[in-house]
Amino acid sequence: MALVRQGQALTRAFTHSRPSRTLHVKNAALLPHRVAARHVSTEPTAGGDSALPPPPPPPKASRWSRFLMILGRTTLATIVVAGGTFWYVTQKNRHPGKQLPLDSTKKTVVVIGSGWGATSWLRNVDNTEFNVIVISPKNYFLFTPLLPSVAVGTLSPRSILQPTRFVTRHKPRQVQVIEAEATDVDPVNKTVTFADNTPIKGAVSATTIPYDYLVYAPGAEVQTFNIPGIKEKACFMKELGDAERLQDRFMDCLESAAFPGQSDAEIDRLLHVVVVGGGPTGIEVAGEFHDFLEDDLKAWYPELAQHIRITLVEALPSVLPMFSKQLIDFTETSFKESKIDIMTKTMVKEVKDESVVLQMPDKSIVEVPCGVVVWAAGNRQRAITMNLMKKLGAEQDNRRGLLVDDYMQVKGSGGSIYAIGDVTATSYAPTAQVASQEGAYLARVFSQMGKKDALERRLADLRTEEAKALGTPEAAKAHSEEIESVSSALQKVKIRPFSYSHQGSLAYIGSEKAIADLPFMNGNIASGGVATYLFWRSAYLTTLFSLRNRTLVAVDWMRTKVFGRDVSRE
Repeated sequence: MALVRQGQALTRAFTHSRPSRTLHVKNAALLPHRVAARHVSTEPTAGGDSALPPPPPPPKASRWSRFLMILGRTTLATIVVAGGTFWYVTQKNRHPGKQLPLDSTKKTVVVIGSGWGATSWLRNVDNTEFNVIVISPKNYFLFTPLLPSVAVGTLSPRSILQPTRFVTRHKPRQVQVIEAEATDVDPVNKTVTFADNTPIKGAVSATTIPYDYLVYAPGAEVQTFNIPGIKEKACFMKELGDAERLQDRFMDCLESAAFPGQSDAEIDRLLHVVVVGGGPTGIEVAGEFHDFLEDDLKAWYPELAQHIRITLVEALPSVLPMFSKQLIDFTETSFKESKIDIMTKTMVKEVKDESVVLQMPDKSIVEVPCGVVVWAAGNRQRAITMNLMKKLGAEQDNRRGLLVDDYMQVKGSGGSIYAIGDVTATSYAPTAQVASQEGAYLARVFSQMGKKDALERRLADLRTEEAKALGTPEAAKAHSEEIESVSSALQKVKIRPFSYSHQGSLAYIGSEKAIADLPFMNGNIASGGVATYLFWRSAYLTTLFSLRNRTLVAVDWMRTKVFGRDVSRE
């Protein structure tokens, strides 16, 4: 009690003394715990009252602050979700699951080729009821529309490659992929002969395998029209090696032109690029070379840039005959502004080491000095296709390619050979779009055929069981109902004929401009310019077969935009 009274006295003395911000440590030690804690942190008011004033209200956030807060949270959530989805998809693609093993009781489908038609078939087919074997001289799919970008270094070569095993490894049943050149098809004995064409060969370098069905899609080769010098001296735009060869050839010409002592005439010759073919490929090659000149060569080779010249040669009266007149005029005007010369109604008669011989519209012959000739003027059938047409007899009398029916069956093959892509002679243009749709359609046909085979086997098994004694009337009734159900499902399996749906035509013309001729309702929409260029890029990104390719191509485009193209040579 004495201690309490002493504390009260000290408290009264404290409250009546001059205000102080803190108690002396010596006095605070004598106070009871609760009293000392209250007064140590108290700021006396002017009236001597030691009660705490109410805290000021927090400042009210402005609308702008709330908007930034919501935007930041939304952005963070979007990044996390998108990043997680991207990681999940990439890892799922890298680690495919288990597949059904090859089954000797199933029919064998041999696929020749790994181009647009064959890869589209592989992507879309349900091979549960088939053993599939792929034979191709390349173990990858090449996205050919972007080859011109590879030729000038806009894209890395591997950005437009998709390994064939990436596609086949994700199928329900195992698919055997053989990197080899198919050399012969025997439609009578139903066999395919192929040979190893790689530099390193094993003990077995050639063999023959049987097939039940053959998906024939080896593609076409470059048509040279037997013009002297083209095969030996011109650069093509068909395979990946062609784009790399063109890039090396142009860089050789560029560095040779920079060699000391070269005359102006020789520099002009070395830096003259002649592109033969006014289709989309030729147009895009010319446009990509123009971008290479404007974006990079003027900065790194300023003394040579004014000597670089691009000429486009076309035998027809105009370029891009598959596009509308409006877009043809737009392209020609854009090329004129870019100082790209267009020579229509002009034919190539010969390609020499240092020049190209042209037949002008007036039939005169002119020899034009140049350093690089790019040949993008058509395709022809391969030797294996020509031999197959001869074996099939009189039903194959079209020199353009294999004749097929509405279901892509090769005429004269007895229904065992299907052909898609450039090897066929149809009313459709030999484009990647046509081949891709044909491959997807034929995949659905085979999926239906596999379903039909499974139902027929099941029906045969049920009828075999029906011949045996069933235990009870209930079991017999259930068995009869199952037979009826399978028969009904079998009747619903129908195969419809192929129908092509044109999705439009696109072409890049340089200077970040593109043209598009797109179907709309009962007509077409013709568009050209920078906005169409953005659409062209988005369309190609969408068309690429995998997330890997889309990512690599998008990164290459950004890299080129930021750092420019690489002008070094190996």
